Amino acid sequence: MIRVESINDHPKRRVRHAEIRRTAAAVLKGEGVTDAVLRVVFTNDSAIRKLNTAWLGHRSTTDVISFPLAGDDGPAVEGEIYVNLDQARRQAREYGVTERNEIARLVIHGSLHVLGHDDATPALRRKMSGLEDSYLGRLGVR
Repeated sequence: MIRVESINDHPKRRVRHAEIRRTAAAVLKGEGVTDAVLRVVFTNDSAIRKLNTAWLGHRSTTDVISFPLAGDDGPAVEGEIYVNLDQARRQAREYGVTERNEIARLVIHGSLHVLGHDDATPALRRKMSGLEDSYLGRLGVR
């Protein structure tokens, strides 16, 4: 069973929970996962900067942070994704896409990281970007 939780932790902005759950579940299913628990938390610049500093040692804001969680007694895949809605808004303007599109891309990107995909090299970034585009197309997100 796949379970996706969507949590608003941004002080002012909200997202469509059903759409987020559908997006993350589509990635999990598309990557062959049948047993998963995924939490997607929507936050702001300040909160994500604190997470980035505490867990990754980077003293800057970012758009998305993923944490694959491993447990012996839990589902096959478990993870948390933190999406910065402030950064998503800026990137949507920069890239000339809707905020809905950019938020979906970040949820897809974070889901792929939870599943073990990496973007540490140019070739891996291209591969991940291609997967993101594919899932956005399948979901019809514009």
